[in-house]
Amino acid sequence: MKLVFFLLTGILVGTHALAQSSQTYSDGHGGQVQIKMGDLAFADVLIQHHAGTPAPITSAGNANTVIGKPDFDGFTGGFLSLGCGGEVILQFTDNALINIPGDDLYVFELGKYVEKTRLYIGKDTLHWIDVGELAGGRTSVDIGSVTTPGETFSFVRLVDLKSDCHGSWPGADIDAVAAIGSGKKLIFRTEFLFDFNQAVLKPEACKTLDSLARSLPAGQKFTMSISGFTDSLGQTAFNETLSRRRAEAVARYFKAQIKQTQVVYFCFGYGEKHALAANNTELGRQKNRRVELVLGEAQ
Repeated sequence: MKLVFFLLTGILVGTHALAQSSQTYSDGHGGQVQIKMGDLAFADVLIQHHAGTPAPITSAGNANTVIGKPDFDGFTGGFLSLGCGGEVILQFTDNALINIPGDDLYVFELGKYVEKTRLYIGKDTLHWIDVGELAGGRTSVDIGSVTTPGETFSFVRLVDLKSDCHGSWPGADIDAVAAIGSGKKLIFRTEFLFDFNQAVLKPEACKTLDSLARSLPAGQKFTMSISGFTDSLGQTAFNETLSRRRAEAVARYFKAQIKQTQVVYFCFGYGEKHALAANNTELGRQKNRRVELVLGEAQ
């Protein structure tokens, strides 16, 4: 099954599979864990890494091994030791973490014991939600107690809590991070969808959204999380309301077009929050004016 994929420009540029086949991976403790979205579910970009003190003996050379699927089998591949008090920030780019029923995130932490680590999630790298502590061998996490159903996130931050600062690799040893609740992320430029300060879809935007609606196979269940964002111009309350109305307009359109497929919709309006770029230039403001859509398979 293919899903139409759009860039921030709002122009159709290609296709991408919504979901890959479920796959099983080594959990780093001698067991296995099944990830429904397969390789698509793993973090894509290393945003930041600060080694703690003392640092592991190979702290800098293997930092990027934390990206993508787990690859350490005891003989090959690599992992990231955070060091005592170290931290790492990872980003999901082509997918997003979704709050679904049950566990939402899995941290592939190596070794017999799981060093205590604090987990944070965010829509950007400035505003974090404290999910809690990972310890005692439990590295699957339900984010439902601190988030709203259907809410989506693109960033994960892990901070070692200094529970084990001895040996060659002090601190938590991270091989990979996977979004169990994961969906394909599409980003639309607001000007492509709506006129200035309006929440009525343009005719050309409807044609593009039709292609997405037609790509969903009949009889399957999906979740669609739609989030609106603005730049910082104008009043905060107005921007939040406008961004919410735009998300709801997209949801209403899909509801009218998608008849044979069951879709659960979630709409959010964030206004100027969670900017992608600085708002002091027109180019930056244009990047911030957007609608993000995350489409996942319902449980």
